[in-house]
Amino acid sequence: MPLAMVREYSSRIDGDVARLALEAEGIPAVLFDAGVASLGLGPIASARLMVDESDVDHAKAILDGAGD
Repeated sequence: MPLAMVREYSSRIDGDVARLALEAEGIPAVLFDAGVASLGLGPIASARLMVDESDVDHAKAILDGAGD
């Protein structure tokens, strides 16, 4: 199961909210570098939201509609 990045977040909280939104829709997701992102270094240390390569398009569609 190769992973691919869906989005980057400057805050661990934002990344976790997105991860939970995907998991609620049945897409397993992992947040990489969340500990470093929590240091508040902004774009220098972002949290990367990763999903299986086959789920990337669906995950992006869910996240794009999450703010509706």
